[in-house]
Amino acid sequence: MNDATPVIDPEENGPEGDAFYIPPSPLPDGVPGDPIHVRRLDNPAAALDAGENWLVLHRSQDVRGEAVATSGIIVLPDRDEHPLPADGSGYPLVSWAHGTVGIANCVAPSRGQGDTGASPMNASPHGLLNAFLRRGWAVAMTDYEALGTGTGDHLHPYLLGASEANGVLDIVLAARRLFRGAIGDTYAIVGHSQGGQAALFAAHHAPERVGNGLVGVAAIAPSNHPLGLVRLGATDGKEGEGFAFTPLFLAGALGGDPTIDPAQVLTDEALELWPQARHLSRAELSGPESWGGIKGSDQFRGSYPQDPNPHQVNFDRQLGAMNPDVEITVPVRITQAADDLRVRAVLPFPLKGTDVLVDELNSTNKKHGVEVEYERIAKDVVEVPQSEPQKTLGVHFATIDHDAADLTDWIHDLFTHA
Repeated sequence: MNDATPVIDPEENGPEGDAFYIPPSPLPDGVPGDPIHVRRLDNPAAALDAGENWLVLHRSQDVRGEAVATSGIIVLPDRDEHPLPADGSGYPLVSWAHGTVGIANCVAPSRGQGDTGASPMNASPHGLLNAFLRRGWAVAMTDYEALGTGTGDHLHPYLLGASEANGVLDIVLAARRLFRGAIGDTYAIVGHSQGGQAALFAAHHAPERVGNGLVGVAAIAPSNHPLGLVRLGATDGKEGEGFAFTPLFLAGALGGDPTIDPAQVLTDEALELWPQARHLSRAELSGPESWGGIKGSDQFRGSYPQDPNPHQVNFDRQLGAMNPDVEITVPVRITQAADDLRVRAVLPFPLKGTDVLVDELNSTNKKHGVEVEYERIAKDVVEVPQSEPQKTLGVHFATIDHDAADLTDWIHDLFTHA
C-alpha cells in the first residue's frame, strides 16, 4: 500500500451527461489506468445500491498498444458499515467483467439508462455485485474498450481477449490511483458469459499488467470455442436469433486484424445489416428486421466455411484465438449450468463446450499446479428462486444468482488467506 494520506473522494472533473464518454483529443499523457475524468455516478439504472458509485474515464490500450480511453464504474462499500481496515490494507477489490450486450455505445453498462434491449442484461449481476459490497469489498466494472466510448470506426472488439483484459485490469489501476489508501493491493476477477471469457484472459495478462495482488478468477458460463459455432451456423438454412452474434464476432475480429474487409466476409444481404450493430443491442439485433431475420447460410460470402476466401481465413483465425484456453497461475473457478442454452456445457462433436474448456485449462495449467474448481450445475437452475430480471432471461443469467452465495464464500476465503 502507498503510505500517503488516504484521499477517499477524488475531485470531480467529468462533464455531465454523455459528454463524459467523449475522450479528449489528444488524450492526456500518462500510462494505462491513469484517470482522465471522474464524477459521482448519477445514473440510477447503472448504480449499485450497496455502495458509493463513481463514474470514471481512464487511459487504457488497444491490442496494438495504442492509447485509448475506457469508461467504467468504481464502487466503494458503505463506509459507515465498513470502515477502512485499521491496518491500512484498504478494501479488497473485485473487478467485474460483464456479459454480452452488443457493441453500441448506448448499451455500455455505465451508460445505459434502462431503456435499451440490453437493460435487463446489465441489471442481472447487480444482486451478486451488491453482495460483494456488503462483504466490505470494493467493486470495479469496466465497460471494455470502445463500448460507450466508441467513435468513428473504433468499434468494441467483442471477445478479443487482450482488449478485454486491458479493460478489466486497467480499471483496477484506476481505482487504486483515484482512491489511494482506500483500495488495497488484493483483488479478484469475476465475469459472466462474455465477461467469463474476459475474466480468464484478464487473469492470464494480470502479472505483466498489474503485478502482484490477484488472488483468483471466477468465470460464470464463460464464452468459449466460438469458431466452431460460427462455422456451423454458416451452414444453417434457417433463420435464428443467435445470428445476432455474427456482427459482434466480426467487430472483435476487426479489432485483432483491421485488414479484414467486412465486404469480403459477408454477403451483400448481411452487409446491409452490418451497420445496425453500431446502434442496437444484441437483443435488438436478434429481431426479425435485423440479424434474426437472415438465414445462417445467407450470412457469409462465397462458399464459407468449406472454402473461405483470404479475409474469411483471417476472420476464422481471430475467432479461434478467442477461446480462453490460457495460462493462469492463480486459483480458477468455473460455474456452468448443464441446461444453459446460450453457453453450453456439452455440444455434439466436433463442437466444444465448457466441459472441454475446463479440460483444456487443466491441461494447460497443470505445470502451474492449477486445477479448475468446476461447479457444474446438473439441472433446474431456473427453479431456484431468482431476483429479477434473471427469471425472464433464462438459465444463462439465472446461473449468476444460483451461484452467488457459494462464489462469494470462495472469494472470501481467497481474500482471507491472501
